[in-house]
Amino acid sequence: MLVDTRRALVVSGALLAGAVLVCVLLVWPVTHPAVQAVDDAVWRAARAVENRPTTVVAVGMSWLGSAWVNWPVRIAALVLLAWRRHWLRLAAFALAVVSSEALIGPVKAWVDRPRPPDSLIVTTGAAFPSGHAIAGAVTAVGVVLVVAAPGPTRWRWEVRAVVFAVVMALSRVYLRAHWLSDTVAGGLLGAGLALGWPALLMALRHGMAGDPPTADPRGTRPGTRRRARRPTARGRPG
Repeated sequence: MLVDTRRALVVSGALLAGAVLVCVLLVWPVTHPAVQAVDDAVWRAARAVENRPTTVVAVGMSWLGSAWVNWPVRIAALVLLAWRRHWLRLAAFALAVVSSEALIGPVKAWVDRPRPPDSLIVTTGAAFPSGHAIAGAVTAVGVVLVVAAPGPTRWRWEVRAVVFAVVMALSRVYLRAHWLSDTVAGGLLGAGLALGWPALLMALRHGMAGDPPTADPRGTRPGTRRRARRPTARGRPG
């Protein structure tokens, strides 16, 4: 599932720490004005560049990040993993989904941040963090990690997943459904959970002493010894 468990743990930890940092900067009275100033500037820029074609695309991207798309994709991934009997991958993805959904409501209620004014679409609830950004990152990044096999092909799909999550989150900013910091925190949190749960479960399974066994660079399988070549008649000492 993961090539380097330790590196995945470090990266996921950095992503989650980034989400926490954005939250702290937002709620701390000392730094809140600076965060809001950046959000206000981005809000004004989004309003200034508003146009019909971009709005249509943004609405479509926002829909792709909605529950109407996320949940069918998640269920399909879980069914596929169960059919393949990849129970560790199934557990990791399920935990990423459940933990992300469990965090959205309480954090929104605790921060209780108002939505940006003049939204181009209908919105409900508090603004921070962006549920679309969290769900989109968990689904896009998580599905690629647990379904695709490690290698160059998965790496390309990982890049596409990240690009989709970023563009979808920015569509919410363009539509003025969220402040920029809402989507930044949400994307970091979703990606951190999507990567963190597989890394954590693999670390628990294989132990923190080392990464899962990998192929021997000389071509032999781990746990086996290369057979000694018998000396030929010419090579035997006389």
